[in-house]
Amino acid sequence: MNVALLNPCYWPEVRRGSERFARELADGLIARGHHPRLVTSHPRRSSSRVEDGMEVLRSWRPPDARLRRRQWEDHLTHLPSSYLALRRGHDDVAHALYPTDALAALAWKARTGRPVILSFMGIPHRSWLAARRGRTGAIVRAVRGADAVVALSETAAAAFERWLGTRPRVIAPGVDLEAFAPGPGRAAVPTILCAADHTQPRKRVGLLADAFALVRREHPDARLVLSRVRGSAAPAGAGIEERDLDDRATLAAANREAWVAALPSIGEAFGLVALEALACGTPVVASDREALPEVVDSRRIGRVFAGDEPAALAGALLEALELAADPATSAACRARAERFSTGRCADAYVALYEEVIAGAPRR
Repeated sequence: MNVALLNPCYWPEVRRGSERFARELADGLIARGHHPRLVTSHPRRSSSRVEDGMEVLRSWRPPDARLRRRQWEDHLTHLPSSYLALRRGHDDVAHALYPTDALAALAWKARTGRPVILSFMGIPHRSWLAARRGRTGAIVRAVRGADAVVALSETAAAAFERWLGTRPRVIAPGVDLEAFAPGPGRAAVPTILCAADHTQPRKRVGLLADAFALVRREHPDARLVLSRVRGSAAPAGAGIEERDLDDRATLAAANREAWVAALPSIGEAFGLVALEALACGTPVVASDREALPEVVDSRRIGRVFAGDEPAALAGALLEALELAADPATSAACRARAERFSTGRCADAYVALYEEVIAGAPRR
């Protein structure tokens, strides 16, 4: 099958959940003999090139500062280019990873009759829907027009049902079990890794820094490794360091080095960075909010904490550091991650593609 994946941005410009999801899914599709291509945008001249077996078409993204100032929905200016890219291709199905990209795909569907899938990377709660002008209308149109809608977790699916009146399918994202695997390199001193983007308030990296200061009372030599974000300094403190974790191999090595991986976020639709840590045999500390307990589902592989007090998070981190010393922990973490392999994710999407293609009217 020829599959067009659509996402507003891609790396190296942005390396977050949907960008990494697109790459992991494409790898799984390529391994199964299919032909994915990514239709995306960037602020420079349009380009097209093959990157690790996948064609990446980056259209020029017109400036959107005026729209942003007026609180319009994000990622609108590139849609005409994405639509034209679809028209010029030979795709059997268009798979959008953001609601506005689904609008471009639906215009393509209206001309070709070919099916459209929307995978929603977040949780459509009420405050998110109301935060931008045109956002609710865009996602309602996308949900109603798509041949299938996919959520990343049961938590996200329940929010869809509550706020949008539809029950999507649930396909959890996959982790590359070859790239993220246990191995040597464990740090000599207690090391906590947080690969989340500290510029996003919902990631609560500041809360983690405060909790880490309490952890240092028990482990004065402990380190906290945070992801470096260009142009923005991470929370500072004794034992805290920043590291460039954009590269997948570097991130995997950092997970193997860490004794514990921390993800104190709220609003997570799944928590792929937590799964990547588990795949490396590293226990995880996560908040008990939204979908994270669906990933960290056992005290054998980590801890969840409640509330927004540093003491609660510090207590979970200290317990997880003790858990990391148990020889059985690494195998338990790895076994949990194996239930969410890239292969299983790709197989689920291949079955869904075949289903919607078979049901699409011929033109």
